Amino acid sequence: MKTTIISTIFLFFILGSVSAQKNETVKVWGNCGMCENTIEKAAKAAGATDADWNKETKVLTVSYKGKKTDLSKIEQAIANSGYDTERFTAPDEVYNKLHGCCKYDRKTITTSGAGQKGMDCCKEGKCEKHSTACTDCKNCKEGNGKCTDCCKDGKCTSGKDCCKKA
Repeated sequence: MKTTIISTIFLFFILGSVSAQKNETVKVWGNCGMCENTIEKAAKAAGATDADWNKETKVLTVSYKGKKTDLSKIEQAIANSGYDTERFTAPDEVYNKLHGCCKYDRKTITTSGAGQKGMDCCKEGKCEKHSTACTDCKNCKEGNGKCTDCCKDGKCTSGKDCCKKA
């Protein structure tokens, strides 16, 4: 009886650990093997248990435990290492320090005819969070299109500098 209870508890522990594991993919801009190394290292430093970036497709496949990190934290760490992701733009000063072969074409999103970098909630002129034109969205800051509601508990959840006052 005692062995059965211990086995059951152990089984629940194992199943709980496995179910907390998440697997996701995200596009990350980059070019070469050095990019791959940096991107994967940044993902793992942010809590990914496994990271594999495909330089041909520009897709990063990550595994992580949801209790320890999330995809936003992983993407932010990658951006902080110099590589744009779908939702986060690397700081220009970090991107500019990348090796010459690692300097990929930066992502730009067009709003009102002007290409702008770092527009985390505005895609193709439409605010993803509020389903309105970025220029009409009261939560998008003028000039960079970042939604102010990405701020939770004083921390940005959708990109760098999103919590700064306009």
